[in-house]
Amino acid sequence: MHQDNSDDSFVKIAALIGGEEYLKVARALLHSEDATDEEIAGATGLRINIIRKVLYDMFGKALITGIRVKDEKKGWFVYRWRAKQDQVDNFIDNQKKKILDRLQKRLEYEESSEFYHCGNNDCSHVKFDLAVEQFFKCSTCKEPLNMIDNNQVKEALRHKIEQIISDITPKTS
Repeated sequence: MHQDNSDDSFVKIAALIGGEEYLKVARALLHSEDATDEEIAGATGLRINIIRKVLYDMFGKALITGIRVKDEKKGWFVYRWRAKQDQVDNFIDNQKKKILDRLQKRLEYEESSEFYHCGNNDCSHVKFDLAVEQFFKCSTCKEPLNMIDNNQVKEALRHKIEQIISDITPKTS
């Protein structure tokens, strides 16, 4: 049975976004709520400028929240950062929607054109109108251009699109 552990998914998403540095910052955020960038730097051993870069990126992606408070000892304002574990699923869904959009655009492109190729791996595929202009000869190697059967590509795109749609569609019990 799969167990949903939001701590785990928050750290995993952070690691996927930015690797080891993000993973360390995410773990530090989970271990000490409302930590300052300096406290996170102390906990992770990372340089403060790296910590700030990671925090601002995660903040921009709405995975963490920051509150501005006055540091009583130093007399200036600092940010205290907190993980927004409840936003992990939204972040994942938004990424899936972006991928879905790209796949749908690619499918439209594949369906709207005929493509031609000479068979040489170093040469480019060309659309029908360009193939006509080139008298169906490859502009690079001068070999004849033949129509490409892109049905497998279109089928693979359709399959992936269906998978993502079923994945982001809310499940009704």
